[in-house]
Amino acid sequence: MDEHTRDYGVGPPTSGDPTGWRADRGASNGWEHGTLRRAVVHGVALFNSGEFHESHDCFEDEWYNYGRGTAESKFCHGMVQVAAGAYKHFDFENDDGMRSLFSTALQYLEGVPDDFYGVDLTDVRATLSAAPSDPTAIHDWQIELDGGYPEATELDFAYAEQLE
Repeated sequence: MDEHTRDYGVGPPTSGDPTGWRADRGASNGWEHGTLRRAVVHGVALFNSGEFHESHDCFEDEWYNYGRGTAESKFCHGMVQVAAGAYKHFDFENDDGMRSLFSTALQYLEGVPDDFYGVDLTDVRATLSAAPSDPTAIHDWQIELDGGYPEATELDFAYAEQLE
């Protein structure tokens, strides 16, 4: 664990035993990188509420903490592309842009564990794979985190705002 990615205020997963967390690890409440878990919690909730730009910012800000080629970097970069692709589709009706971003996201997410930091990447990959031929695959789609589908609260918006 890197000192700059510790976050003693982030909580454990609400269910399951995802990659990146270990109950016997004290720092960051069991998370290898507590700041990554915090970004995931806020980024997923914002995405699920249709706040794609803010979700993008959560993952992008955290992405810079990791060296090139690490699972953490690949995950964050992939999730940046997921949020950007949804933003292209919903805010600009640009499905070619969505397709390109989702294709890149799939490349980054390749090899990242399916339950990385609590995110159901199996479902993310399946949805990203379906969307190019059927963009409506992302309509009403939400990202699963710890077995649930969190939506944004004021805390999520405040987190994203302080990133600016």
